[in-house]
Amino acid sequence: MFKEKVKNAYKILKETMNLKNIMQAPKIEKVVVSSGVGSFKDAKKMDIVIDRLSKITGQKAIKRGAKKSVASFKSREGDIVGVQITLRGERMWSFLDRLFSVALPRTKDFRGISLSAVDEMGNYTLAIKEHTVFPETSDEDLKDVFGFAVTIVTNLKDKNSALDFFKALNFPFKKK
Repeated sequence: MFKEKVKNAYKILKETMNLKNIMQAPKIEKVVVSSGVGSFKDAKKMDIVIDRLSKITGQKAIKRGAKKSVASFKSREGDIVGVQITLRGERMWSFLDRLFSVALPRTKDFRGISLSAVDEMGNYTLAIKEHTVFPETSDEDLKDVFGFAVTIVTNLKDKNSALDFFKALNFPFKKK
C-alpha cells in the first residue's frame, strides 16, 4: 500500500519539481530504527530492547558501541550505548505501512507528526515514546517501556522538496 503511494507521488510532483524522467523521482531509500540503551546497564534489559525491536521490524537489531569515551556519562569507547536496525526493500514498506496505519493512530492524544522534523538533507526523523503502540509487542510487561527513533532517508537534497514529497505521500502532519 505504501509502495503504491510513492509511485503516485511521482505523478503529483512531476510538474512542481520539474521532473522529466522517472529516474528523477523522489524515493525512500531506507528506514533506520534506533534506540539508545545507555540507561539499561543490565544485559537482560538490553536483550528485551533487541527482542522487541526485532519483533516490531521483522529484522534483528545490532548493538552499537560508543565512538569515544565520555567521563561525565561514565562510558568508555566501545561500550554498548544503543541498538540499530536498517530496513530496506519489502521489510521497509511493511514497517512504514504498520507505522502510519496502525501504530501512530494508537498513540495517546495523536494529532499528527511535526513538520519541523525534516532536516536540511531531506530526511525525516520521528520519535516514538513508547514501543507498546505496535501490536507485535506484548503488553503484559509494561515496566520495561522504551522509546526509539525512526529516520526515513530519502534521495532528496533539500528540506522543501522533501516536505512536498512527504505531503504527497499523505504523511499525517499536524494541522496548523
